Amino acid sequence: MYLKSVYLAKTKTENVKMHKMFSYASIVISIAALLLAVMAYTHPPSKIIYQNQTKIIYSNSSQKPANITAFNITSPIIQPPLFLQGNPVVNITGKFGDRLTNINKPLNSTELSVINNAPNSYFETAGQMLINNSIVNTVSAKANKVPTFILNGKPTVIYLGSITCIFCGENRWAMALALSRFGNFSNLFEGYSSLGDGDVPTLYWSPAHYNNATVDLGSFYTSKYINFLPIEDTNPITGGFVVQPIPTMQQEINQTNNTAYMDAFKLIVQLNNFQGTPYTIWGSDQISGADAIDFGNTPPTSSSDLAIQNMTHAQVLTQLSNFNDQFAQSEYAAADLYVAMICSSINNTAPVCSLPAINSIEVKNGY
Repeated sequence: MYLKSVYLAKTKTENVKMHKMFSYASIVISIAALLLAVMAYTHPPSKIIYQNQTKIIYSNSSQKPANITAFNITSPIIQPPLFLQGNPVVNITGKFGDRLTNINKPLNSTELSVINNAPNSYFETAGQMLINNSIVNTVSAKANKVPTFILNGKPTVIYLGSITCIFCGENRWAMALALSRFGNFSNLFEGYSSLGDGDVPTLYWSPAHYNNATVDLGSFYTSKYINFLPIEDTNPITGGFVVQPIPTMQQEINQTNNTAYMDAFKLIVQLNNFQGTPYTIWGSDQISGADAIDFGNTPPTSSSDLAIQNMTHAQVLTQLSNFNDQFAQSEYAAADLYVAMICSSINNTAPVCSLPAINSIEVKNGY
């Protein structure tokens, strides 16, 4: 908790100064500082920043509701727009720590292929490394069993995150890789965590309202095995980490009159264990926080290594496609945990579920 408080107490000025350092020594220092900051995988469990105010969301995160509704519903899924007039692609190149370069830009076909067409061999190798404890970065996830949310006859992945959150920024890479094993994305978009929270290059599921507070719903993902219902809280990305109160988000979702998203958020409220972003439900397994600390090679293996906050999207995608360093191996290992959870929820019917590493991860973690 102390480390989390220290991280959130950093001022925007300090963050900008940090990201403007480009020497090898500064990269080492920034990685070390970031590792200390992310040791808990998520923003604080009982305190969340609400528009520059700190409020308690649940004084006792172990409280459980007496009854949790099991959802088995039929509903259309929201299709988001491809472009947002008030939040367009920003073509001006920005400095590290002050970037909006290409925010909301769709990935091209080559970039999208890195996610959609990643070879199963990468997942198998990373999974075996995870099992034998040879992954250098920390990859782990403690799951809570929850009722499986059935939508249109399929189990569902539910995600609640924030575009301003550094942990969500890193975690979306592993999420996208995991989801690609069961379907594909026709579109993904370049994004960042907020300038005051790491300036990490990330993926957006749909174009983000990066100038105002609202919720972005939907993605361009299809699968015959599962549904994906992303809920992304937005606030001005030029500030720091901010997330709207749960009741505010629920009210905004209810205004869509979309049963799928309204009931998905009802499940989150009923579980009463939201402790911060990212928050995910993978079929019958709920995870609080990210499942990896993966912000670069730790320690750097050469003077050319960069922490993720100093990478471009192209550099991140290149590392994921080459699978030859700690960063990529950790992202695929983190994805393997999510894959194993989904496989458990669909009775191992997808081809990826037959990988020996996935089977071992399912058994080892009790998914």
